[in-house]
Amino acid sequence: MLDVDHGTYPYVTSSNTVASTAATGSGCGPNSINYVLGITKAYTTRVGEGPFPTELTDDVGDLLGTRGKEFGTVTSRKRRCGWFDGVLVRQTVKISGIDGIALTKLDVLDELDEIKMCVEYDLDGKRIDYLPAAVEDQLKIKPVYQTFSGWKTSTNGIKNIDSLPENAKKYIYAIEDFIGAKLSSVSTSPERKDTILIENPFEI
Repeated sequence: MLDVDHGTYPYVTSSNTVASTAATGSGCGPNSINYVLGITKAYTTRVGEGPFPTELTDDVGDLLGTRGKEFGTVTSRKRRCGWFDGVLVRQTVKISGIDGIALTKLDVLDELDEIKMCVEYDLDGKRIDYLPAAVEDQLKIKPVYQTFSGWKTSTNGIKNIDSLPENAKKYIYAIEDFIGAKLSSVSTSPERKDTILIENPFEI
């Protein structure tokens, strides 16, 4: 959504960030790409200004930022945090032709009593299932949530999907089903080794 053509203009970067840009930038034809891996957190963040329908400005938002260490790598600027925006991610999956998703920072949600995922927007009393094109509408939409029970136990370091708490599995499988892309991996800590590999994109 920061893509200069397909993002939340004018709150975008100066270039194309969608997956197809990899072909242009590398000089390869688009038919040389056989798998597109998307990376998204188990919640949503944004740096800087712009539409953010699921933003949390309460204690939960602060908890996500603190536990997830949501600060810019270069500038140390605090990232805005909110619930997982399924509508936004599903739209991104379509725009970039994403085949599989690497879901990160599941462990950041461990302490929460309940967890929410945005499944629709409310725009002036009308339910819509896409991000509207006009920035005026993007700034007005309200999220419609599906609520999940939290798991209230540590997932830190778990490397097998069957070892995850049942409520955590319900949540990640609901994400997979809603966005229309398979989960390739799930990370359960900042350490690279703490990754549940479901589908190896390098062997497809």
